[in-house]
Amino acid sequence: MIIEQLGWNEFFAGHFQGLMLEGLIPGRVAAEHRHRYRVFTGVGQVLASVSGRFRGEAAGTHEFPAVGDWVALSVRHDEGTATIHAVLPRKSQFYRQAAGTAGGRQVAAANVDTVFLVNGLDNDFNLRRMERYLTLAWESGADPVIVLNKADCCDDLEQRLREVESIAFGVPVHAVSCATGQGLEGLKPYLGEGRTIALLGSSGVGKSTLINQLLGKDTQSVGGLRKGDGKGRHTTTYREMLLLPGGGLVIDTPGMRELRLGTAETGLAEAFTDIRDLAAGCRFNDCTHSDEPGCAVRDALEMGELDWARYESYNKLQKEIAYQSRRENLGLVLAEREKWKKIHKAARKDGYR
Repeated sequence: MIIEQLGWNEFFAGHFQGLMLEGLIPGRVAAEHRHRYRVFTGVGQVLASVSGRFRGEAAGTHEFPAVGDWVALSVRHDEGTATIHAVLPRKSQFYRQAAGTAGGRQVAAANVDTVFLVNGLDNDFNLRRMERYLTLAWESGADPVIVLNKADCCDDLEQRLREVESIAFGVPVHAVSCATGQGLEGLKPYLGEGRTIALLGSSGVGKSTLINQLLGKDTQSVGGLRKGDGKGRHTTTYREMLLLPGGGLVIDTPGMRELRLGTAETGLAEAFTDIRDLAAGCRFNDCTHSDEPGCAVRDALEMGELDWARYESYNKLQKEIAYQSRRENLGLVLAEREKWKKIHKAARKDGYR
């Protein structure tokens, strides 16, 4: 493989110089299977695991390799296996809640250039959910693009587009149909050589079908809708990075429900630039937009210049971020405590008291 086609650039090369002197080579994580990683390298694919030292020094699951990560490897060419010694700094990252830990987190996807926020133009259409997706995307460091699938099922496409554009300021919006091919040509500019995209969205919106369209073949399994509630079945069960025919890469992820807002104040401000700009005109810098005098946000609500549902969505996400921030702080404390327990245990084993 040509490493530049995998997304290698000056950013990662600059962080790898010291590791190269140690005789390691770079690789990019394509999939994870029970703490074993399939990694793309310049000499082909290898099956890798982290070193014992890496495992012992990691402060939490968020420091372990994730799909999309660039890692430093020592490769055993005769076996087709490798050991991961380090994870290079990430340009972007999406977090999910780690199972079994208080406030713990792990990275769902890393080094994504563009995230396709896939929504259905059928019963899945939900502006409030899109606001949440946009907050996650902006916080991750990736550029968001809204993809409205199932355009062939929509009776009033222009109205839907206007509604989305009213909450997604400056974000590209594409209406497509994976069933008919409508609008798919408009996604090609995001799929250049070495560029990485990720697809995020709820179950049943057509993420796997869209990936099959981009790949030009049926690689990802596709599920239908459940009887009774019309919601989608989960078809993607693990994260995987795939090479596209045009040279780009796509990361398929499980449902968006697993992802968390975390401490996403920056993402919230970018997703709600209209409220942020209004708040700049409030009389008090710490205005909560509840009952303070001279509140520009409340004035806009009363004059009909700001939609109440959007304002309530903003408040809901703001409260969730505050809650997750408290959990995050607790998780860091517990991780640091666990780290020192390991250090003391190793010291006792070596004969130190």
